[in-house]
Amino acid sequence: MTYFIDIAFDNIHKYGEELCGDKVEVIRMADGVIIVLADGLGSGVKANILATLTAKIAGTMLKEGASIEETVDTVLQTLPVCKVRKLAYSTFTIIKVYNDGRVYTVEYDNPPYIFVQNGSLMEIEKRTTNMGGRMIKESNFMLESGDVLTAISDGVVHAGVGAILNLGWQWHHVAEHIEKISHVEKCAKNISKNLIETCMGLYANKPGDDSTAVTVKLRTPEVIDLFTGPPKDLEDDHWIVHKLHNGRGKKIVCGGTAANIVARELGEEVQVNMEWIDKEIPPTARIKGMDLVTEGVLTLSKAVEKIRKYVNTAHSVDTIYKIDGKDGASQLSRMLIEDCTHLNLWVGTAVNPAHQNPDFPVDLRIKIKVVEELAAMMEKLGKEVKTTFL
Repeated sequence: MTYFIDIAFDNIHKYGEELCGDKVEVIRMADGVIIVLADGLGSGVKANILATLTAKIAGTMLKEGASIEETVDTVLQTLPVCKVRKLAYSTFTIIKVYNDGRVYTVEYDNPPYIFVQNGSLMEIEKRTTNMGGRMIKESNFMLESGDVLTAISDGVVHAGVGAILNLGWQWHHVAEHIEKISHVEKCAKNISKNLIETCMGLYANKPGDDSTAVTVKLRTPEVIDLFTGPPKDLEDDHWIVHKLHNGRGKKIVCGGTAANIVARELGEEVQVNMEWIDKEIPPTARIKGMDLVTEGVLTLSKAVEKIRKYVNTAHSVDTIYKIDGKDGASQLSRMLIEDCTHLNLWVGTAVNPAHQNPDFPVDLRIKIKVVEELAAMMEKLGKEVKTTFL
């Protein structure tokens, strides 16, 4: 069976620095994905350059078919050991995940990866190989649906040193935390984000080191079809509702006109939901056979704003990115982030007369731009997005 490889990463940089000394490179290919987590020596600009160089070299060489021996040798020769501290200029973890669940990993001086299978921590046997005088650890194993694999930089295990914890968070505590949250978090982004937010708290909001978490979760594909209309050609109304109704995943309708089209074609009614009122976001509605029905551009805009901040902010105190609310934008954001691996956007391009009123906010006249930004945010989350204009 072919799975969806859900990948997410989050990081925080050392307090007082503008750049993170860790770098993550994710390269998707036809047969799977290559992930490189590199940790540059020290912090700031120098560490960022070292980590970026390491991640780019390793990712590019493996993508082009170089062997792991050639790749590791090139990285190690390019970034030699520091003569003063006797430490590697950059440490790294390389993970190759195939579409069928096979995994191959290479670790060099980074904290060991954390593997949770069936909700329990698993210990994987590793082979130690001498490559150019450096001890490299390799492993091969299988991921199954629901399994979680997390790679971290040493800033995660050091979280809390000199602040809340004397000896830092430590690897086994991090592993136990991931084991616990893997039971409740559905998507990779929620896990990596939770981990880094916890680090930020342990550092008392002043990180003593760059901290990065990369999470891989193997998932059964989940499709969402989102229709926002109306189509330019009236004859497409029946066609799009048929596609929507017979889709194999969850079904979302955004916009009053689109909702009326769906209800008419299905012979159902649109029932406005007044159980939850929000002063900024219009109420949702119900149509039998649809999983979520919301207002159009305003709700989509708010959802995009929430997803954007959710994606870009690892430790924001701004509640706009919170997605656990009952309003339409929160419900839409939550479904797209947690319950979606493949998103089909069906976008009507007919001119809606209501949107031409100059007294309405500008957002109502830029539906296409909002949809395009939504697609970009979803792709940044690693989702597969297909947009069809009607």
